Amino acid sequence: MEDNQNRLSVDEYYEIEHFARENGISPSQVSKLIKKNGNDRSALTKAARALREGK
Repeated sequence: MEDNQNRLSVDEYYEIEHFARENGISPSQVSKLIKKNGNDRSALTKAARALREGK
């Protein structure tokens, strides 16, 4: 069974907003990262860091 704690719910906007605040990016940037990388929190956190650092 998949561990939902490791996935960001794309259907719950408050989760996207929370993740955006935690990672210093906008909710729209989070949505774009989800489309590109899927909804795995670990992968999204790495992608958000790279986005912030301009990589």
